[in-house]
Amino acid sequence: MTTYPTEKCSILIVDDIEENLIALEALLGPLGQELVRAHSGEEALKAMLRQDFAVVLLDVLMPGMDGFETAANIKRLDQTKDVPIILLTGAEVETDYAYRGYSIGAADFLTKPFDPWLLRTKVSIFLDLHRKNRQLAAQAEQLRRLFAEARTAPAPRGRAASAEAEATAQRREKGPRGKGPHPPETTPRTATAPTEERLTEIGGQLAQIELLLRDTNAADAPTLADRVAELERAVGSLRLRSE
Repeated sequence: MTTYPTEKCSILIVDDIEENLIALEALLGPLGQELVRAHSGEEALKAMLRQDFAVVLLDVLMPGMDGFETAANIKRLDQTKDVPIILLTGAEVETDYAYRGYSIGAADFLTKPFDPWLLRTKVSIFLDLHRKNRQLAAQAEQLRRLFAEARTAPAPRGRAASAEAEATAQRREKGPRGKGPHPPETTPRTATAPTEERLTEIGGQLAQIELLLRDTNAADAPTLADRVAELERAVGSLRLRSE
């Protein structure tokens, strides 16, 4: 099975107070990921349109565009709507803050001061989910390419067949003494249909990836699973034609 290295992900931290950003960097530093700062909701939106983030830590109480409005704007954009958001707030907040946060699509809600272990654990969960989704998408794309190659690649010729073809070519070039070379011989073409074993292997791998995707809670997982299911059906129909 193909193994993937643990890739470095980007985390966006958003707070209008510099001291809070420094504290978040200190708490998240041990995770070894890229930490990107934003001092306002507007700055956060610009950053998310420039690069891909695994998770966003967003302070609720900011001047101008507050955390709720920023989160709502993030969820409205197709490019950023699937990025999980962890809302951050102080201890003294209104009772409906959690409800407002979850209603606009926030994935989690944390209250200051943060427990370092709890914060890193929650962020790590979203990092692992981000990596898993990217790995599954890459694996599905790899299988799609393999399937396309299997449809067009000629079946491999064995050593005996290759040796026989080479000997035939040499006899045709030499021909009987005094009679010149033989005319070209008509030989049946090698079948170009993919082998049954290769199609079975690809179909089995696609089925496994589809199950993993349907068990994943990420927003884009169902779409990837549907694409894999289409490839499975294509493999099945191709196997029927090759029989």
